[in-house]
Amino acid sequence: MLVQNYASLLDAEWHGVFAQNRTHQRAIEHALSLPMVLGRRTISRTICSLDRANQDWSADYKFFSSRSWETELLFAPILKSYIKDYSRGPVAIAFDDTKLSKCGKKINGASWQRDPMSPPFHVNFIYGLRFVQASILFPCYRNDDGGARALPVRFENAPVLKKPGKRATEEQRQSYRHLKKQQNLSFQTLEVMKSTRRQMDVCGAAERILLASLDGSFCNRTIFGSCMELVDLIARCRKDARLCWPATGGGRRKYNAEIFTPEQVRKDADVSWKRAYIHYAGKFRWIRYKALDRVLWRRGAGVKPLRLIVIAPQPYKLSKHSRSNYRQPAYVLTTDLTSSISFLIQKYFDRWQIEVNHRDEKSLLGVGQAQVWSTMSIPRHPAFAVASYSMLLLAAMKTYGTDRTEAFDALPKWRKNRTRYSTLDLLSLLRKEINNETSVTSYINDKMAKNLVKYAYT
Repeated sequence: MLVQNYASLLDAEWHGVFAQNRTHQRAIEHALSLPMVLGRRTISRTICSLDRANQDWSADYKFFSSRSWETELLFAPILKSYIKDYSRGPVAIAFDDTKLSKCGKKINGASWQRDPMSPPFHVNFIYGLRFVQASILFPCYRNDDGGARALPVRFENAPVLKKPGKRATEEQRQSYRHLKKQQNLSFQTLEVMKSTRRQMDVCGAAERILLASLDGSFCNRTIFGSCMELVDLIARCRKDARLCWPATGGGRRKYNAEIFTPEQVRKDADVSWKRAYIHYAGKFRWIRYKALDRVLWRRGAGVKPLRLIVIAPQPYKLSKHSRSNYRQPAYVLTTDLTSSISFLIQKYFDRWQIEVNHRDEKSLLGVGQAQVWSTMSIPRHPAFAVASYSMLLLAAMKTYGTDRTEAFDALPKWRKNRTRYSTLDLLSLLRKEINNETSVTSYINDKMAKNLVKYAYT
């Protein structure tokens, strides 16, 4: 059963992360109850589901605010499992930022930020926290018909630097301008990459390359101009990026005077289209692309050679007999000059799975809904919730693979040909199994099913 395998995985893999055994047990209890809680995922509601509503609650809050444990160690089993199952090739990890909405004005690190869900014609703002997430991409399509799966391996707080007020001195304002260039989102994402690279070395992948799959906002000088060993980058770039070839003929000149853009390469008839067979939108498909090796991006990567990949617009139909529509073309820059083009395009398409993680974490797991104000609890509780979500996905993959089985309830009639189980399917299965007396473990009591409903709206 999923709940038993999930509890066993937490017990075995998180052993040694916490200083004391009772802290280890409390962590497993919260990791088991947090996904199954109904309503808002607050610590108080988790305590009630564990049948501790009439006990002292301070120990559960102190677990996040004062106990000694590192959040990055919670994600180590995910990396170890990937390295064991896929022992060859680069380790593809997607990086992206996400925002968690907050209301309290005394929450450390919370600030007004641009709402990514606002329409392009009217920018809205959101008050909350900013985090940088890294999700490792499991290529499940190698073994079955299912698509890629992204399992989080990092969830680090990336606060916005506070701007000095009107009464600030000129020295404080100059310090702010200096720190703003060093503590922006790209710099913080770079630190998460380096931390993930070090964790890979510890987990037994010291000689394997980390392929960081990035969104267009990270295609800049800070990321591509950095020097990181055993780390390659692949990111979407602007269609009007100014690229060139290396200078020829000797001399001190490094860049060719002729400038071209990715859009010009797409329209250039002299550069022929090629085809690659990759998995996206539920099955393997042929796509067209163009590729240029060893191009230079003077304003971004300097003299570092890059590979430009231009992906043609992909056709799609709204219905079986409708006309074909086309999506926008994609322009990709990568520092990987040795891997196959089809592999790089596949990892660029797989990057979308981190967006699925963001949706599940906020909509289904309520990451960021806990009402905490402690300096340590603010980044710890969201990271703990994301780690629990990642471990749940890993337990499901070890139990059922990547496709739906008879253990899951039948889907509604209007949902046909859905072989991949979702996070909502896993949460429904967990709540179903705790009603069964045989699924009760040492960490789950027989009253949890009743407490989930009893305290759903408290």
